[in-house]
Amino acid sequence: MVNDQPPKGLADVVVSQTKITSINGELGKLFHCGYEISDLAANSTFEELTYLLFYGNLPNQSEFSEHRNLIYSNREVDDKIINLIKEFPSDSNTMDFLRTVVSYLSIFDPDKENHSPQANLNKSICLLAQMPTVLSYYHRIRNNLEIIHPDDNLDFASNFLYMISGNHPDKLSSQCLDKCLILHADHGFNASTFSARVTVSTLSDIHSGITSAIGTLKGPLHGGANESVLKMLKEIQDIENIPNYISEKLQRKERIMGFGHRVYLTIDPRATVLREMSKNLQNEFGGNLYDLSYAIEQTVLEQKNLKPNVDFYAASVYSMLNLDSTLFTPLFACSRISGWCAQILEQLSDNKLIRPRAEYIGYSPRSYADSNT
Repeated sequence: MVNDQPPKGLADVVVSQTKITSINGELGKLFHCGYEISDLAANSTFEELTYLLFYGNLPNQSEFSEHRNLIYSNREVDDKIINLIKEFPSDSNTMDFLRTVVSYLSIFDPDKENHSPQANLNKSICLLAQMPTVLSYYHRIRNNLEIIHPDDNLDFASNFLYMISGNHPDKLSSQCLDKCLILHADHGFNASTFSARVTVSTLSDIHSGITSAIGTLKGPLHGGANESVLKMLKEIQDIENIPNYISEKLQRKERIMGFGHRVYLTIDPRATVLREMSKNLQNEFGGNLYDLSYAIEQTVLEQKNLKPNVDFYAASVYSMLNLDSTLFTPLFACSRISGWCAQILEQLSDNKLIRPRAEYIGYSPRSYADSNT
Protein backbone atom coordinates (compact mmCIF):
# COMPACT_ATOMS: atom_id res chain seq x y z
CA MET A 1 0.00 0.00 0.00
CA VAL A 2 1.26 3.48 -0.89
CA ASN A 3 1.37 5.66 2.25
CA ASP A 4 2.76 8.98 1.00
CA GLN A 5 2.05 10.66 -2.29
CA PRO A 6 5.36 11.11 -4.18
CA PRO A 7 6.14 14.53 -5.65
CA LYS A 8 5.33 15.02 -9.31
CA GLY A 9 8.24 14.13 -11.56
CA LEU A 10 9.86 12.29 -8.62
CA ALA A 11 11.47 15.60 -7.62
CA ASP A 12 14.17 15.01 -4.98
CA VAL A 13 13.23 11.34 -4.67
CA VAL A 14 16.37 9.23 -4.12
CA VAL A 15 15.96 5.99 -6.06
CA SER A 16 19.46 4.51 -5.92
CA GLN A 17 23.09 5.03 -4.91
CA THR A 18 25.90 6.09 -7.24
CA LYS A 19 29.65 6.68 -7.09
CA ILE A 20 29.72 8.73 -10.28
CA THR A 21 28.17 12.16 -9.79
CA SER A 22 27.25 14.25 -6.75
CA ILE A 23 25.15 17.44 -6.94
CA ASN A 24 24.60 19.95 -4.15
CA GLY A 25 21.74 22.07 -5.43
CA GLU A 26 21.74 24.51 -2.54
CA LEU A 27 25.41 25.42 -2.92
CA GLY A 28 25.55 25.02 -6.70
CA LYS A 29 28.22 22.33 -6.63
CA LEU A 30 28.78 19.46 -9.08
CA PHE A 31 31.33 16.68 -8.56
CA HIS A 32 32.39 13.69 -10.67
CA CYS A 33 33.98 10.90 -8.61
CA GLY A 34 34.94 13.52 -6.01
CA TYR A 35 36.37 16.14 -8.41
CA GLU A 36 34.56 19.48 -8.68
CA ILE A 37 33.40 20.37 -12.18
CA SER A 38 35.26 23.70 -12.25
CA ASP A 39 38.48 21.87 -11.32
CA LEU A 40 37.97 19.35 -14.11
CA ALA A 41 37.07 22.02 -16.68
CA ALA A 42 40.19 24.00 -15.81
CA ASN A 43 42.68 21.14 -15.64
CA SER A 44 41.41 17.98 -17.32
CA THR A 45 40.35 17.00 -20.83
CA PHE A 46 37.18 15.34 -22.05
CA GLU A 47 39.07 12.17 -22.95
CA GLU A 48 40.54 11.99 -19.46
CA LEU A 49 37.13 12.65 -17.93
CA THR A 50 35.60 9.72 -19.83
CA TYR A 51 38.22 7.47 -18.21
CA LEU A 52 37.30 8.90 -14.80
CA LEU A 53 33.60 8.24 -15.38
CA PHE A 54 34.18 4.69 -16.62
CA TYR A 55 36.74 3.61 -14.01
CA GLY A 56 36.23 5.92 -11.03
CA ASN A 57 39.77 7.32 -10.91
CA LEU A 58 41.96 9.52 -13.06
CA PRO A 59 44.36 7.53 -15.27
CA ASN A 60 48.11 7.43 -15.12
CA GLN A 61 49.98 8.17 -18.33
CA SER A 62 49.97 4.56 -19.54
CA GLU A 63 46.28 4.05 -18.77
CA PHE A 64 45.34 7.29 -20.46
CA SER A 65 47.35 6.47 -23.58
CA GLU A 66 45.65 3.06 -23.89
CA HIS A 67 42.19 4.56 -23.30
CA ARG A 68 42.73 7.33 -25.84
CA ASN A 69 44.03 4.89 -28.45
CA LEU A 70 40.95 2.72 -27.99
CA ILE A 71 38.72 5.72 -28.68
CA TYR A 72 40.71 6.80 -31.74
CA SER A 73 40.87 3.29 -33.22
CA ASN A 74 37.08 2.86 -33.01
CA ARG A 75 36.01 6.15 -34.60
CA GLU A 76 35.26 4.88 -38.10
CA VAL A 77 32.02 3.08 -38.93
CA ASP A 78 31.07 0.34 -41.37
CA ASP A 79 30.30 1.34 -44.97
CA LYS A 80 26.74 0.08 -44.48
CA ILE A 81 26.28 2.73 -41.80
CA ILE A 82 27.51 5.39 -44.21
CA ASN A 83 25.07 4.12 -46.85
CA LEU A 84 22.23 4.42 -44.33
CA ILE A 85 23.29 7.98 -43.54
CA LYS A 86 23.22 8.83 -47.24
CA GLU A 87 19.64 7.52 -47.51
CA PHE A 88 18.40 9.44 -44.48
CA PRO A 89 16.07 12.37 -45.38
CA SER A 90 18.05 15.59 -45.28
CA ASP A 91 15.24 17.46 -43.53
CA SER A 92 15.01 15.03 -40.62
CA ASN A 93 15.35 16.12 -37.03
CA THR A 94 18.99 15.48 -36.16
CA MET A 95 18.08 13.76 -32.89
CA ASP A 96 15.77 11.40 -34.81
CA PHE A 97 18.72 10.59 -37.03
CA LEU A 98 21.06 10.01 -34.08
CA ARG A 99 18.57 7.77 -32.27
CA THR A 100 18.05 5.67 -35.39
CA VAL A 101 21.72 5.29 -36.29
CA VAL A 102 22.77 4.37 -32.75
CA SER A 103 20.18 1.58 -32.81
CA TYR A 104 21.49 0.46 -36.21
CA LEU A 105 25.07 0.43 -34.91
CA SER A 106 24.13 -2.45 -32.60
CA ILE A 107 23.85 -4.76 -35.60
CA PHE A 108 27.54 -4.25 -36.34
CA ASP A 109 28.69 -4.67 -32.74
CA PRO A 110 31.25 -7.53 -32.73
CA ASP A 111 30.21 -8.30 -29.13
CA LYS A 112 26.46 -8.07 -29.69
CA GLU A 113 25.84 -11.48 -28.09
CA ASN A 114 28.31 -10.88 -25.28
CA HIS A 115 27.11 -8.89 -22.29
CA SER A 116 30.04 -9.42 -19.95
CA PRO A 117 31.44 -6.39 -18.10
CA GLN A 118 34.41 -6.20 -20.49
CA ALA A 119 32.19 -6.49 -23.56
CA ASN A 120 29.91 -3.76 -22.21
CA LEU A 121 32.92 -1.54 -21.62
CA ASN A 122 34.03 -2.18 -25.21
CA LYS A 123 30.58 -1.22 -26.48
CA SER A 124 30.69 1.97 -24.42
CA ILE A 125 34.04 3.02 -25.88
CA CYS A 126 32.84 2.26 -29.42
CA LEU A 127 29.68 4.34 -28.97
CA LEU A 128 31.68 7.19 -27.44
CA ALA A 129 34.03 7.11 -30.43
CA GLN A 130 31.45 6.66 -33.19
CA MET A 131 28.65 9.08 -32.27
CA PRO A 132 30.61 12.19 -33.32
CA THR A 133 31.57 10.43 -36.55
CA VAL A 134 28.02 9.59 -37.63
CA LEU A 135 26.80 13.02 -36.58
CA SER A 136 29.44 14.82 -38.64
CA TYR A 137 28.81 12.54 -41.64
CA TYR A 138 25.09 13.32 -41.57
CA HIS A 139 25.70 17.03 -41.20
CA ARG A 140 27.98 17.13 -44.22
CA ILE A 141 25.88 14.80 -46.39
CA ARG A 142 22.67 16.75 -45.75
CA ASN A 143 24.54 19.92 -46.77
CA ASN A 144 25.83 18.29 -49.98
CA LEU A 145 29.42 18.10 -48.75
CA GLU A 146 31.90 15.24 -48.91
CA ILE A 147 32.34 13.46 -45.60
CA ILE A 148 35.56 14.06 -43.69
CA HIS A 149 37.00 10.93 -42.11
CA PRO A 150 38.40 11.03 -38.57
CA ASP A 151 41.97 12.25 -38.05
CA ASP A 152 43.73 10.07 -35.49
CA ASN A 153 46.20 12.87 -34.82
CA LEU A 154 43.43 15.03 -33.33
CA ASP A 155 41.83 14.83 -29.91
CA PHE A 156 38.08 14.30 -29.42
CA ALA A 157 37.02 17.95 -29.63
CA SER A 158 39.45 18.97 -32.38
CA ASN A 159 38.51 15.96 -34.48
CA PHE A 160 34.80 16.77 -34.27
CA LEU A 161 35.37 20.37 -35.37
CA TYR A 162 37.58 19.13 -38.19
CA MET A 163 35.03 16.55 -39.43
CA ILE A 164 32.27 19.17 -39.37
CA SER A 165 34.15 21.99 -41.13
CA GLY A 166 36.92 20.25 -43.06
CA ASN A 167 39.44 22.63 -41.48
CA HIS A 168 41.78 22.03 -38.59
CA PRO A 169 40.48 24.18 -35.73
CA ASP A 170 42.40 26.87 -33.90
CA LYS A 171 43.59 26.17 -30.36
CA LEU A 172 40.98 28.34 -28.61
CA SER A 173 38.06 26.70 -30.43
CA SER A 174 39.33 23.21 -29.59
CA GLN A 175 39.87 24.11 -25.95
CA CYS A 176 36.42 25.67 -25.65
CA LEU A 177 34.63 22.69 -27.19
CA ASP A 178 36.64 20.33 -24.99
CA LYS A 179 35.47 22.22 -21.90
CA CYS A 180 31.88 22.12 -23.18
CA LEU A 181 32.12 18.36 -23.50
CA ILE A 182 33.42 18.13 -19.92
CA LEU A 183 30.57 20.29 -18.62
CA HIS A 184 27.87 18.20 -20.33
CA ALA A 185 29.31 14.73 -19.64
CA ASP A 186 27.14 13.65 -16.71
CA HIS A 187 24.61 15.13 -14.33
CA GLY A 188 23.30 12.48 -12.01
CA PHE A 189 19.91 10.83 -12.47
CA ASN A 190 18.54 13.28 -15.05
CA ALA A 191 15.69 12.11 -17.28
CA SER A 192 17.80 10.60 -20.09
CA THR A 193 20.23 8.90 -17.71
CA PHE A 194 17.38 7.46 -15.70
CA SER A 195 15.68 6.13 -18.84
CA ALA A 196 18.95 4.45 -19.85
CA ARG A 197 19.27 2.81 -16.43
CA VAL A 198 15.63 1.66 -16.51
CA THR A 199 16.15 0.11 -19.94
CA VAL A 200 19.29 -1.86 -19.06
CA SER A 201 17.84 -2.90 -15.70
CA THR A 202 15.71 -5.30 -17.78
CA LEU A 203 19.04 -6.75 -19.00
CA SER A 204 18.53 -5.24 -22.41
CA ASP A 205 21.73 -4.25 -24.24
CA ILE A 206 23.70 -1.01 -24.03
CA HIS A 207 22.65 0.19 -27.49
CA SER A 208 19.00 -0.08 -26.38
CA GLY A 209 19.81 1.91 -23.26
CA ILE A 210 21.52 4.67 -25.26
CA THR A 211 18.67 4.72 -27.78
CA SER A 212 16.25 5.28 -24.89
CA ALA A 213 18.46 8.05 -23.55
CA ILE A 214 18.66 9.85 -26.90
CA GLY A 215 14.89 9.67 -27.30
CA THR A 216 14.51 11.19 -23.84
CA LEU A 217 17.10 13.91 -24.45
CA LYS A 218 15.19 14.97 -27.56
CA GLY A 219 12.34 16.31 -25.41
CA PRO A 220 12.36 20.12 -25.09
CA LEU A 221 12.11 19.93 -21.30
CA HIS A 222 15.46 18.11 -21.19
CA GLY A 223 17.66 18.77 -24.22
CA GLY A 224 17.11 21.35 -26.91
CA ALA A 225 16.96 24.45 -24.72
CA ASN A 226 20.26 25.72 -26.15
CA GLU A 227 18.71 25.88 -29.64
CA SER A 228 15.83 27.93 -28.22
CA VAL A 229 18.30 30.26 -26.51
CA LEU A 230 20.03 30.98 -29.83
CA LYS A 231 16.64 31.65 -31.41
CA MET A 232 15.95 34.15 -28.62
CA LEU A 233 19.31 35.88 -29.14
CA LYS A 234 18.56 36.26 -32.84
CA GLU A 235 15.10 37.66 -32.11
CA ILE A 236 16.41 40.24 -29.63
CA GLN A 237 19.43 41.34 -31.74
CA ASP A 238 20.28 44.46 -29.70
CA ILE A 239 20.74 45.02 -25.98
CA GLU A 240 18.22 47.88 -25.99
CA ASN A 241 15.47 45.40 -26.97
CA ILE A 242 16.03 43.10 -24.00
CA PRO A 243 13.84 44.68 -21.25
CA ASN A 244 10.69 44.77 -23.37
CA TYR A 245 11.32 41.35 -24.89
CA ILE A 246 11.74 39.68 -21.50
CA SER A 247 8.89 41.53 -19.79
CA GLU A 248 6.50 40.69 -22.64
CA LYS A 249 7.44 37.02 -22.45
CA LEU A 250 6.86 37.00 -18.71
CA GLN A 251 3.51 38.75 -19.11
CA ARG A 252 2.47 36.00 -21.52
CA LYS A 253 3.73 33.47 -18.93
CA GLU A 254 6.18 32.04 -21.45
CA ARG A 255 9.30 30.19 -20.38
CA ILE A 256 12.63 32.01 -20.70
CA MET A 257 14.77 29.22 -22.09
CA GLY A 258 18.15 28.65 -20.47
CA PHE A 259 17.07 29.81 -17.01
CA GLY A 260 16.20 27.90 -13.86
CA HIS A 261 16.96 24.30 -12.92
CA ARG A 262 15.14 21.47 -11.18
CA VAL A 263 18.12 20.80 -8.89
CA TYR A 264 20.11 24.01 -8.46
CA LEU A 265 18.72 26.68 -6.14
CA THR A 266 21.54 29.00 -7.17
CA ILE A 267 23.44 29.41 -10.44
CA ASP A 268 24.35 26.23 -12.29
CA PRO A 269 28.14 25.84 -11.76
CA ARG A 270 28.56 24.85 -15.40
CA ALA A 271 26.99 28.15 -16.50
CA THR A 272 29.73 30.18 -14.80
CA VAL A 273 32.40 28.33 -16.80
CA LEU A 274 30.46 28.79 -20.02
CA ARG A 275 29.92 32.49 -19.32
CA GLU A 276 33.67 33.10 -19.17
CA MET A 277 34.15 30.97 -22.27
CA SER A 278 31.57 33.01 -24.17
CA LYS A 279 33.35 36.21 -23.15
CA ASN A 280 36.72 34.90 -24.33
CA LEU A 281 35.32 33.78 -27.67
CA GLN A 282 33.71 37.18 -28.31
CA ASN A 283 36.99 38.90 -27.44
CA GLU A 284 38.73 36.67 -29.99
CA PHE A 285 36.19 36.49 -32.80
CA GLY A 286 34.03 39.58 -32.33
CA GLY A 287 30.27 39.93 -32.46
CA ASN A 288 27.91 40.71 -29.58
CA LEU A 289 26.60 37.33 -28.44
CA TYR A 290 28.32 37.45 -25.06
CA ASP A 291 27.26 41.05 -24.40
CA LEU A 292 23.71 40.20 -25.39
CA SER A 293 23.67 37.05 -23.25
CA TYR A 294 25.09 38.80 -20.19
CA ALA A 295 22.54 41.61 -20.46
CA ILE A 296 19.74 39.04 -20.74
CA GLU A 297 21.08 37.26 -17.66
CA GLN A 298 20.96 40.49 -15.64
CA THR A 299 17.48 41.37 -16.89
CA VAL A 300 16.01 37.94 -16.08
CA LEU A 301 17.63 38.05 -12.65
CA GLU A 302 16.08 41.48 -12.02
CA GLN A 303 12.62 40.68 -13.39
CA LYS A 304 12.20 37.03 -12.40
CA ASN A 305 15.07 36.22 -10.00
CA LEU A 306 16.14 33.28 -12.17
CA LYS A 307 19.74 32.30 -12.84
CA PRO A 308 21.14 30.71 -16.03
CA ASN A 309 21.62 26.99 -16.45
CA VAL A 310 24.10 25.10 -18.62
CA ASP A 311 22.08 25.67 -21.80
CA PHE A 312 22.07 29.48 -21.71
CA TYR A 313 25.69 30.38 -22.40
CA ALA A 314 26.24 27.14 -24.36
CA ALA A 315 24.16 28.67 -27.15
CA SER A 316 26.49 31.63 -27.69
CA VAL A 317 29.59 29.43 -27.30
CA TYR A 318 28.45 26.91 -29.91
CA SER A 319 27.39 29.69 -32.25
CA MET A 320 30.80 31.39 -32.01
CA LEU A 321 32.39 28.01 -32.74
CA ASN A 322 30.46 28.14 -36.05
CA LEU A 323 28.32 25.14 -35.18
CA ASP A 324 24.89 24.93 -36.77
CA SER A 325 22.05 25.02 -34.25
CA THR A 326 20.84 21.61 -35.47
CA LEU A 327 24.04 20.20 -33.94
CA PHE A 328 23.56 21.69 -30.47
CA THR A 329 21.50 18.93 -28.82
CA PRO A 330 23.19 16.06 -30.72
CA LEU A 331 26.55 17.44 -29.57
CA PHE A 332 25.16 17.41 -26.03
CA ALA A 333 24.49 13.68 -26.63
CA CYS A 334 28.03 13.11 -27.90
CA SER A 335 29.27 14.34 -24.55
CA ARG A 336 26.54 12.86 -22.34
CA ILE A 337 27.03 9.40 -23.81
CA SER A 338 30.09 9.13 -21.57
CA GLY A 339 27.86 9.65 -18.55
CA TRP A 340 25.10 7.46 -19.92
CA CYS A 341 27.52 4.58 -20.47
CA ALA A 342 29.15 5.04 -17.07
CA GLN A 343 25.74 5.02 -15.40
CA ILE A 344 24.71 1.94 -17.40
CA LEU A 345 27.87 0.10 -16.37
CA GLU A 346 27.20 1.01 -12.74
CA GLN A 347 23.59 -0.16 -13.01
CA LEU A 348 24.64 -3.51 -14.43
CA SER A 349 27.34 -4.03 -11.81
CA ASP A 350 24.65 -4.52 -9.13
CA ASN A 351 21.46 -4.78 -11.10
CA LYS A 352 17.91 -4.86 -9.85
CA LEU A 353 14.96 -4.40 -12.19
CA ILE A 354 13.67 -0.84 -11.79
CA ARG A 355 9.95 -1.26 -11.33
CA PRO A 356 8.24 1.51 -9.32
CA ARG A 357 4.54 1.59 -8.51
CA ALA A 358 1.81 4.14 -9.03
CA GLU A 359 -0.89 5.21 -6.59
CA TYR A 360 -4.28 4.46 -8.12
CA ILE A 361 -6.69 7.43 -7.95
CA GLY A 362 -9.38 6.23 -10.36
CA TYR A 363 -12.82 4.70 -9.84
CA SER A 364 -13.53 2.41 -6.91
CA PRO A 365 -14.50 -1.18 -7.86
CA ARG A 366 -17.67 -1.33 -9.97
CA SER A 367 -19.68 -3.95 -11.81
CA TYR A 368 -19.78 -4.30 -15.57
CA ALA A 369 -23.32 -5.69 -15.33
CA ASP A 370 -24.49 -2.55 -13.55
CA SER A 371 -23.01 -0.15 -16.10
CA ASN A 372 -25.17 1.53 -18.73
CA THR A 373 -23.51 0.18 -21.88
